Amino acid sequence: MSTEDTTTARTRRTPGWLAATISIVFGLFYAYSAWAGLGNLLGLNNAAGMLDTSLNGLGWGLLLAGVLGPVIVFGLAFWLGRRREAGPQALILLAGLCLVSALSLDIFVFGLGSLIV
Repeated sequence: MSTEDTTTARTRRTPGWLAATISIVFGLFYAYSAWAGLGNLLGLNNAAGMLDTSLNGLGWGLLLAGVLGPVIVFGLAFWLGRRREAGPQALILLAGLCLVSALSLDIFVFGLGSLIV
C-alpha cells in the first residue's frame, strides 16, 4: 500500500483574509437590506402618526421581520459557510441573500395587498 492510499482526503480551508473579504462584501448587501427595512419601519410609523393612527400588530411584525430577517439569515449563512472553501461559502451567502430578497419582496407585496383592499 502506498502512502497516497492511506492518507485521508483533506479539505482545503479558505485563507482567513479571503473568507473575511467574502463575508464583508456579502455582509454589505445584507446590511443594505436591513437598513432599508429600518427605513420602512421608521417611515411608515411616522406616516401613520401623521395620519393620527398607528400600526397594528401585523404591521409591526412585518416591519420588524424586514429589519431582523437579513441579520438572522446572514448569521445563519455565515455560520454554515465558515469552514468551507471560498466557492461554497460565497454560494451559501448568495443563497441567503436571495432568500432575504424574496422575503422582502413578499413583505412588500403583502403590505400593498392590505393597502389596496
